[in-house]
Order: sequence, then C-alpha cells, then structure tokens
Amino acid sequence: MINKQEVLETIHMIQDQKLDIRTITMGISLRDCADSDEQRLCQKIYDKITRSAENLVKTGEDIELEFGIPIINKRISVTPIAIVAEACQGLDYFSVAQVMEKAACEVGVNFIGGFTALVHKGYTPGDRALIKAIPRALCETERVCSSVNLATSRAGINMDAVAEMGRIIKETAFLSKDRGCIGCAKLVVFANAPEDNPFMAGAFHGIGEPDKVINVGVSGPGAVKAALEQVRGASMDEVAETIKKKAFKVTRMGQLVAKEASRRLNVPFGIVDLSLAPTPAVGDSVAHILEEMGIESCGAPGTTAALALLNDAVKKGGVMASSHVGGLSGAFIPVSEDAGMIRAVERGSLNIEKLEAMTCVCSVGLDMIAVPGDTPAETLSAIIADEAAIGVVNHKTTAVRVIPLLGKKVGEKVSYGGLLGDAIVMRVSPFSSKDFIARGGRIPAPLSSLRN
Repeated sequence: MINKQEVLETIHMIQDQKLDIRTITMGISLRDCADSDEQRLCQKIYDKITRSAENLVKTGEDIELEFGIPIINKRISVTPIAIVAEACQGLDYFSVAQVMEKAACEVGVNFIGGFTALVHKGYTPGDRALIKAIPRALCETERVCSSVNLATSRAGINMDAVAEMGRIIKETAFLSKDRGCIGCAKLVVFANAPEDNPFMAGAFHGIGEPDKVINVGVSGPGAVKAALEQVRGASMDEVAETIKKKAFKVTRMGQLVAKEASRRLNVPFGIVDLSLAPTPAVGDSVAHILEEMGIESCGAPGTTAALALLNDAVKKGGVMASSHVGGLSGAFIPVSEDAGMIRAVERGSLNIEKLEAMTCVCSVGLDMIAVPGDTPAETLSAIIADEAAIGVVNHKTTAVRVIPLLGKKVGEKVSYGGLLGDAIVMRVSPFSSKDFIARGGRIPAPLSSLRN
C-alpha cells in the first residue's frame, strides 16, 4: 500500500529533481500492410498508424493532468520499413517516410521510429533501397527517425554495412547542413538492437512483438543525484544500495503510467525501460551523478567504474519494481543531451576514447557526439565498427549516433534546443582507417556466440 510519505517523496522528485516519464511509445505492427502496389501500401500504412494511435496523445495528456506526472514525449514505433515495403518492387522508400511523417503529424506524436533495416548478416533488396533513402528521408521530414542494425553477437559484424553507414551519415549531414546537420541526430547505427526500445532515434517495433503494444521510458538522473547527496563519503556498498532504492521508486512510477495508458488505450502493456535518460536541463545529468560519487570531472580516471556501478544498481532496483523491464534500461551518456557531459568536454576531461570505454558498461554507446565536418566517411565507419565490436563481444546493445558538423572545427558548438541540447565538436583521431574499412566482408561472431 502506498503511504503518504511515498506520495510526498514522488511529488518532491517531480517538482525539484526533474523526474519525468520521458516517453510513452506505442509500437504498431505494419506486417499486415505489405502490398505490391505503392499507393495501396502507403494508404494501408497511414490508415493503420492513424487508427491505432488516434488517442495516444490525448491519453498521455490526461494521465499527466490526473496523476501530476510529466510525460515529455508521445511516440510511435513501427515494424522495420525495409520488411514491410519489400514486396513493392521499384519503390522509392522516401515515399513511405513521407507517409510516416503525415501520420505522425495527424495523431500529434513527437517522433515516429522504424525507418529501419536489419542487415547484421547481409542485405535484401528492400534493405538496400531503404538505406539509400535514409538521408533524404531524415532531412525532408521532422518526426521520422531511422536505425540500422548491422551486428549481433550471433552473426558478427557486417563490415559492408559498416562502410556504407559511414557514407550515409556524411550524406545526411550534407543534406541538413543548413540546420546544423540535424538529420544525423535522427539516425542510430546498432549492434544487438532491442525490439522493444521506446527511445528515439532507435525505436522500432520488432517482428516478435504483438500487433500493438505500449512501452514506457522513464528518466530520473536528478532524483538519483539528490539521493546520493545524502550519503556523501559513504562506501560504495551504500552508494549502490541508495541507487537501487531510488531506481525502484522511479520504475514504479513508470509501471503505473504504462499500465494506466495500456488500460485506457486497450493496448497490451509491453515493458518499462528504466534508463536514466538525461536532458540539457540543470540538475538532470548522468555526468553529475558520477561526479557526486567522487569523480572531479566526468571522464577522469574512475569514471568507467562509477558508471558500471550506476548501471548495475539501476537495473537491480528496476527489476524489483516491474516484471516487464526491457528496452535498453540502465544509464545513457548522450553528450549533447547532458549538461554535465557538455561541461566535461569543455573542461577537457572527456573525449571520444574515454566515452568508448564508458560504453562497455553503460546502456547504449557513442550517442549524440559531434565531430568535425571534414571527418572522412571511413573514420565514421571505423568508429561504428569499434562500437559494434564492444556490443558483439560483450553480448550487449551498443550504438552510434554521430553528427559530422560541416564547417565546424573542434571546440565549436551548435545549439539544437529541446532534448537534443548543444552539440560541441569533439576531436577525432587524425590517423586513417581507410584500408581497414575497404576490406569489407564480415567480422565473424565470437566463440561465445555458440551457446546452443
């Protein structure tokens, strides 16, 4: 039974510690929309999305008002479009992106994910056509998000796709250069992509998911930091216990919202993603949690160990609060979206190499990182390959969301506003990976993949 003290504590976390529900995401299967005729295909997709999600935004707003819990975004994820549209020969996949944008605008959601291809073991014609359409799709729409999964622990790494995605990122940056290359902020390259992730830009509705589902992503870095302020100087055992208890409370709030949205929309409840998703707002930073543990500035020696403790404690606390934890779940380190990370880059304590080490123990990977606009496509591909290798060998999700800021040099900044924050250009190694990327083929799966 919930007591008065717990209610007051939750109110305090919401009002003073930036606690919120980051997203309610409705996953929608489009497998029944496949058609060989382009016009029928697009109409089916539009009708399925608008019919399924017509009450999503209003339901989220009603829950916000009635429970007093901020819900920042309402989003949709759909079946990977490379699968849905493949029966339509000769299709320009950009037309599907336009339909997704139109449907998202009609129902009022903030983003729609699923302009996606799964190519970890190779391409189909639909995969090739979709990937080719990504730059235009992301640069001529506002709400469409895209992802490509090019590696798994069972299949290894598709190095042909790695090479191509470096070029796709460069082209996307070029087409959106008049808006700070923002198209790249809506593109994620994955290893071991989860099928139930509610967070953008990597959300898609996996082929093993039901026809419709409600997934919720929670946040709460500020609440965790506030809890740690009460145990300054304590042992790591007490730090871990403190984080677990706070993660439990944060996840319970997410579970409440998820089940209420599920009931009102008559859509099955899927998962709660209990990730600590930061924002550029002061007091809502994962970097500040690490610094509260005793790291002078995020990126200093000890940062990776502190992040490992944080990630593990968050998961342990969360799984006690919900029987259906999924998605990414843990701690995010998107540089531009975290005020503490931005400050650490400005101080010089945080660089790409240290971030790569941190991704070995956190939830995702190199996220929202700006690099100089003249960075070669092969270097971007090599960064993707490194991050994919971490995911494949460690049987975890890793990802790259990198933004080559054309015309910008190390230390310069672009402000996107909102959740995307301020992208500060980080130094990239000047040494070439061109010959490595040119080899192509596949990096085989590790021996640990043979688990049957």
